[in-house]
Amino acid sequence: MQIAKSVQDLRDMIRQAKEVQVKEGRESTVGFVPTMGFLHRGHASLMKQARQDNGIVVISIFVNPLQFGPTEDFSRYPRDEARDLELAGHNGVDIVFLPDVETMYPQAVKTIVSVSGVSDLLCGASRPGHFDGVSTVVSKLFNMVQPDRAYFGMKDAQQVAVIKQMVLDLNIPVQIVPCPIIREEDGLALSSRNVYLSAEERSQALILSQTLAMAEEWLAESGGHFLEVQARMEASIRTMPLADIDYVELMLYPDIQPVYGLPQPEWQDRRLLVALAVRFGKTRLIDNRLFDLSRIAALGHNKQQYSSSVR
Repeated sequence: MQIAKSVQDLRDMIRQAKEVQVKEGRESTVGFVPTMGFLHRGHASLMKQARQDNGIVVISIFVNPLQFGPTEDFSRYPRDEARDLELAGHNGVDIVFLPDVETMYPQAVKTIVSVSGVSDLLCGASRPGHFDGVSTVVSKLFNMVQPDRAYFGMKDAQQVAVIKQMVLDLNIPVQIVPCPIIREEDGLALSSRNVYLSAEERSQALILSQTLAMAEEWLAESGGHFLEVQARMEASIRTMPLADIDYVELMLYPDIQPVYGLPQPEWQDRRLLVALAVRFGKTRLIDNRLFDLSRIAALGHNKQQYSSSVR
């Protein structure tokens, strides 16, 4: 495994790796996993998928200051470079890009990539400027690495939607590969920020995955009354005294626009994102589930038929 700290070294290493792959008659596509470090099994799943799909695997480790607000946790964001490199090596990574802030932003940033629409609500509303920082750094990394495929976890489903829209709009020749959420055995979605949680906060945070697990049943029972489902989810989360809700929302995906009022005839082939962001102490956690609206309609219809038959 090679480590690059400058853009030129990164490009040289990728070029040389491609030459070796071609010379030996092997696949020379580049799979890329951008990260902010403090890697865990969720990141490992992305690396493994990239390894399976490509001849060369590149990851970046960079805590991007542009995507943190003035009151957020940039300075205390967890970092462990030695552990990260060990995990990358164990998961088949060929090249690790480890830039510092001066390498990524050698002067004051005057060009910002902003993706409207899909970034306006959810985390985009509660963290102003966050997705501008994400899309700007990812576009820079795509220019530096020039990957064939890039891998992102669906724990941040809105981020995936933003990156996909950016790639489409700017004609960036990279395939975005969304990968499933990886969870702990008790259901908590893996996140680098989980390390901030106290034992009690972590225990209460399980309400997030538990509430999302109930969402499908509530959706079917409601018959499309999405505000009712939202209210039931909020009530469920508030049973935990340490939970401070940022948002609980039901959105069309990947549009990231409200689903409320969408008539059932338009549910065909549409997906519903049930997303939430909740603070436990100083730690803000996000989680979500995606549903096929046609399936929800069918489940609701079946429940109604069953209820009628037993009366």
